[in-house]
Amino acid sequence: MSTLYLIGAGPGDPELITLKAVNTLKKAQVVLYDALVNPELLNYCSAECELVYVGKKPGIHQYQQIYINDMIVDNGKRYEHVVRLKGGDSFVFGRGHEELEHARAHGMNVEIVPGITSAISVPAMSEIPVTKRGVNESFWVITGTTSSLEMSGDIALAAKSSATVVILMGMRHLSKIVELFSEARGENEAIAVIQNGSKENERSAICELHEIENQVEEQGLGSPAIIVIGEVARLGKRKIVEAYSASISVQEV
Repeated sequence: MSTLYLIGAGPGDPELITLKAVNTLKKAQVVLYDALVNPELLNYCSAECELVYVGKKPGIHQYQQIYINDMIVDNGKRYEHVVRLKGGDSFVFGRGHEELEHARAHGMNVEIVPGITSAISVPAMSEIPVTKRGVNESFWVITGTTSSLEMSGDIALAAKSSATVVILMGMRHLSKIVELFSEARGENEAIAVIQNGSKENERSAICELHEIENQVEEQGLGSPAIIVIGEVARLGKRKIVEAYSASISVQEV
């Protein structure tokens, strides 16, 4: 019987993948991998391993989810070790459980190899703790954009709390997010926007709510990015990538 291995690839830095994930990739016979997976990770696969790109980005879906589900089952009929490699963690807005259910319904075994979610690791690499004693008592992780491309209603609920709020896939609704939090917490609340977190081309803006839209525009920040709102964001280090002809330097501010 074939086995589907659902592997979380971490936030982007190829060193931020677990040892178990590496060992599983080494025995993979086919790997179905996403757009946010660092391609360097595919070097752990054998020369005989089949590599299949099934990436999805906002507004650009190379493959619909139902087709990916079918590809998993089809490859399970051909191979013993089928790997589904996803950015971050498969069970944090990764639709991993849908793939688990589909594979099991078609007789496949399933093993989960957790990944480091970007929701916590990317802020941490900018020295932003999602919790800090005396500052906050909880944190929320929310998708910024629902399947209908609307802003999640949970964001308005989170704004009324004192929690650190981490928003994934929320850049298309940044203006509305800023408006909601400004009304609920005041325009001086701290916010961070971190693009391409943990990668060499990471860039970020850390400021207050009333400043963030100008900062994002000035730096040209966009998706994929993580939004962190809460007083802990003031503790972070801002990274600006500046290009000079053929060279790129990173400044920490």
